Amino acid sequence: MKLKGTDLNVARYAETLNALGAEPRLRIMRLLLSAHPDGMVVGDIQKDLGITASALSHHLGKLKNHDLVAVRRDGTFLWYSANAAALRELLAFLYSECCTRNRILNPDAVVHIEN
Repeated sequence: MKLKGTDLNVARYAETLNALGAEPRLRIMRLLLSAHPDGMVVGDIQKDLGITASALSHHLGKLKNHDLVAVRRDGTFLWYSANAAALRELLAFLYSECCTRNRILNPDAVVHIEN
């Protein structure tokens, strides 16, 4: 079955939500958002969350594959930061149909996402 239009978006965002669905990855995202926009070095993320380097690498890789985090190299350090634009896009998708059936509220009245 070939997906098109809205169905493609639903499939893509379902995968993104699945990537966020593991507790360690959600904890990583919250931690990175607390350090936004600068981000954090891998060692500090590992220390704050108390997880092994291999587990952290796995989870950061999954988040990066879904464009939820960005990584930059500074010398020997890898800095990870939350991709706020991707998160805003996800929230906009989730709220795009908000209140359209009952027409009680304008969706913009529920959430306003600024750049």
